Amino acid sequence: MRRTERFTKVLAWFQENMPEAKTELDYRDPYELLVAVILSAQCTDKRVNQITPRFFERFPSAGILARAEIAEVFEYIRTCSYPNNKSKSLVGMAQKLTDEFKGVVPSDVDELQKLPGVGRKTANVIASVVYNKPAMAVDTHVFRVAARIGLTQKAKTPLDAERQLVKYIPENLLSIAHHWLILHGRYICLARKPKCPECGLKDFCEYYKTNFDS
Repeated sequence: MRRTERFTKVLAWFQENMPEAKTELDYRDPYELLVAVILSAQCTDKRVNQITPRFFERFPSAGILARAEIAEVFEYIRTCSYPNNKSKSLVGMAQKLTDEFKGVVPSDVDELQKLPGVGRKTANVIASVVYNKPAMAVDTHVFRVAARIGLTQKAKTPLDAERQLVKYIPENLLSIAHHWLILHGRYICLARKPKCPECGLKDFCEYYKTNFDS
């Protein structure tokens, strides 16, 4: 199967079977999503959603978080992975967001990456989810699923994968395609035991063809 054909079939399947897909992180505004995405690194969305209600009650804005002590922030996120580093990143992010961006979360991926704790993946999530920009955030799920299906080829880094996906996915589908791949990786194309027999993409998947299709 040619690569362009594989993309066409995979995207068509998602459009038919998952017409609505969005982040599973709970948030009410750009600041809350930014905090949630920073917390979600190496942590489940479920755990983040358990942490953030109490966190946002105490730190409802970047201005308030910017004045917080790192030790206090740590107490609110201690059940998250890497709470020490994330506490420092969150306070640093809030300070820079307040001082240089007047508390407004920027929409530009490069500007977002100037904030502590915000890498390219996080920046792409914010640009895509909040501002509906044609950005493709590549996390571990997207990286794995895209490679297994055969959407990406020999991608050694998330940036390699991002560039390949952006090249083949129509601009108007990039934002939702990010969620399609994440959710597929979270519930079907699992890292250790992918549920290949029940996967709707198996007819177009290189991994299935190699491991199951005789």
